[in-house]
Amino acid sequence: METKKTLVVGASPNPSRYAYTAIERLVNNDHDVHAVGMRKGEVRGVPIQTDKVEIPDVDTVTLYVGPRHQDFWKDYIKSLSPKRVIFNPGTENADFENELGEMGIETHRGCTLVMLSAGTY
Repeated sequence: METKKTLVVGASPNPSRYAYTAIERLVNNDHDVHAVGMRKGEVRGVPIQTDKVEIPDVDTVTLYVGPRHQDFWKDYIKSLSPKRVIFNPGTENADFENELGEMGIETHRGCTLVMLSAGTY
């Protein structure tokens, strides 16, 4: 299986959040995981950054931030020029998806956890 450098946007140190579970599963599948969110913390050895850190060669951004709060992250995500952005359930945003598409960035509406379980990540 090919590993993909992945940035989890909306990461949380709260084990009841899907973003937390996504970080765990990505780490378990040997992906190079980075995480940004509103609160510092750590999940499975992955530090959650609260600032918009430069991360070279990001393959995938997986979003766990709803449309109302995506404006804060939009320019940052675009600046990373990922190959794709996954819009997890509840994060769908047609305008942002179109902006990314115009930049040649693939967008996917789906669930990172399901994709990992199904081997389609």
